[in-house]
Amino acid sequence: MVKTDVCVIGAGPAGAAAALQLQQSGIPCVVVDKALFPRDKICGDGLSGKVLTALQRIDKSIGERLCQLPQKESSWGVTFVAPNRESLDIPYSPDYNSQNKTGIPAGFVCRRIDFDHFLVEELKRCKNIQLFQGQAIDQYQLHNDGYLLTGPGNFSVHAKLVIVANGAHSSFTKEIAGIHMEPQHYCAGIRAYYQGVSGLHADGFIELHFLRSLLPGYFWIFPLPNGAANVGISILSSVVRSKKMNLKKMLQDIVTHDPVLKERFKNALLLSNVEGYGLPLASKKRPLSGERYMLTGDAGYLIDPFTGEGIGNALYSGRIAAQQAAACLQANDFSASFMKAYDNEVYRILGPELQLSTKLQKLARRTWLFNFLMKTAMRNKQLRALMSSMFYEIDLRKKLARPSFYVKLLLNR
Repeated sequence: MVKTDVCVIGAGPAGAAAALQLQQSGIPCVVVDKALFPRDKICGDGLSGKVLTALQRIDKSIGERLCQLPQKESSWGVTFVAPNRESLDIPYSPDYNSQNKTGIPAGFVCRRIDFDHFLVEELKRCKNIQLFQGQAIDQYQLHNDGYLLTGPGNFSVHAKLVIVANGAHSSFTKEIAGIHMEPQHYCAGIRAYYQGVSGLHADGFIELHFLRSLLPGYFWIFPLPNGAANVGISILSSVVRSKKMNLKKMLQDIVTHDPVLKERFKNALLLSNVEGYGLPLASKKRPLSGERYMLTGDAGYLIDPFTGEGIGNALYSGRIAAQQAAACLQANDFSASFMKAYDNEVYRILGPELQLSTKLQKLARRTWLFNFLMKTAMRNKQLRALMSSMFYEIDLRKKLARPSFYVKLLLNR
């Protein structure tokens, strides 16, 4: 049996952020993941400006090493394409200038097999982090002094506190936290890799195409190094079920028959299988903690309802969980009531952004309203700045709390 104060289940972005922040606080921890790294993770592969910011707040040197990682494409922003095909470029950074780009891009596109491997290598640098790969945990027993976590092969960990970071299908989330998949708050997604998609933005902007046939979902194109692209579809599971959609067929139909996109895929080569996955959305506020545990990242249903942003939110929640773990250990209090401070902090930081995204997701269900929003944003600097801060600034609370912001929004419409 391995004994530790903190056990982190999962070595993806949320778990890695938690462990790396614990390292900064001088708190030893155990990290357990069922996979052997490097391993693939079905995802859009987009790293918004929040990702680099989060890593730099843990340790600036981690951010510096990410910027030096060769297996990534620089990305300076997002292109939104409305149902009427009008497009809007939203840079990740307010300082972006296409004619005079300076410094490090706020965002990147990097395959998850490479990004998550990078994070695991960062864990291996840390003397206070004990990492177990290829080891599942499937039993959770709460005792007076902590959790006994067990898995196949007589593997077991005893921890005073558990940080749950094992993704969208976490058995802990379902069995212990009692949170289950709800189709109206869950997205179905598929992903494929292509080579040779034409018309990619010169500055690596990721593309979200809100096609009429997919609303309130979207079709995406994320540029990768060496002319490759991550291409996929994300749409509410409730819509997929009610309309009996075949997403793989829809993807094929879009790239071969859509009047605009078919030209861009005319000479593109499919490099991979088309694979599916689920995205637990934060369009509903849920409890994120309980006695001796905290849910982070996808295990806490923290994916952005509008953009599908998951990695940045995972990193932020993992870091906050580590800070709460430090407070629990110092106070020797692991009660559910004391742990509520974690929920409060996550929703204090991410809540305004998630609420805004939920509203935008609902608005996107109505084609004419979404077209109107895009036209408004094209003319309105304040609205564009608000959308930009969703990917970059993270702290929307300051903007949304200022009455002057809404005055400017109305005056500049």
